[in-house]
Parts: sequence; C-alpha cells; structure tokens
Amino acid sequence: MITSIENAEHYTWGAQCHSWHLLKSDSLSVIQERMPPGTNEQLHYHERSQQVFYILSGTATFEVEGEMKTVEANQSIHIPPNTKHYILNNSDADLHFLVISEPKAHGDRVNI
Repeated sequence: MITSIENAEHYTWGAQCHSWHLLKSDSLSVIQERMPPGTNEQLHYHERSQQVFYILSGTATFEVEGEMKTVEANQSIHIPPNTKHYILNNSDADLHFLVISEPKAHGDRVNI
C-alpha cells in the first residue's frame, strides 16, 4: 500500500501540530509530523518504545535528559526507552520530520 499525508490517518496535537500515521502497527510506528514555528511538546518518556526522529526539513531542538541538542534536515536522533525528552521548533519555519517508534509509542508515554 502506498501511503502519504494525503491518505494517512491524521491527528493534531499541541498548538496546531499535525501528525499522519504512515505505518501503524503494534510493533512499529512511522509518523510524519509538522510543527509550526514556536511550538513544542511536553517533557516525557516512553517505558518500552525507542524512537528515531528523522528531520525532513527545518531545524529541530530536543531536550534529552536535560541537554539541548540541535538536529538539522537530513539528520536523525535516537531516543532510547526511559529517556526524558521533548522536541521544539525554535525556528521561524515549519519543521517536518518522521518519528519511527519500536514498538509503537502510543499508549507508552509518561508525561512529566
């Protein structure tokens, strides 16, 4: 099956952030996301899921265990299970990225 943001299951979160499920299974999740400038998610961790964030366009800022990290387009960052983190878009342009979670992260999130 060919999937894109045109036909994938869609949801919004935060302040006008958009997500599309490109692959949604219990063992693996691939989500494409768009974050407008000045948006962020809440600090959290996942008890079982590891995640890879791959930046498609824009610049992402992550807080990972209290340390700030900048991830540019065509770069990725790995977040192991039980690692406190959040992503924010400090830039003046939309941030587009993939979140790949193994196993799925929905239902595995603990907000701090």
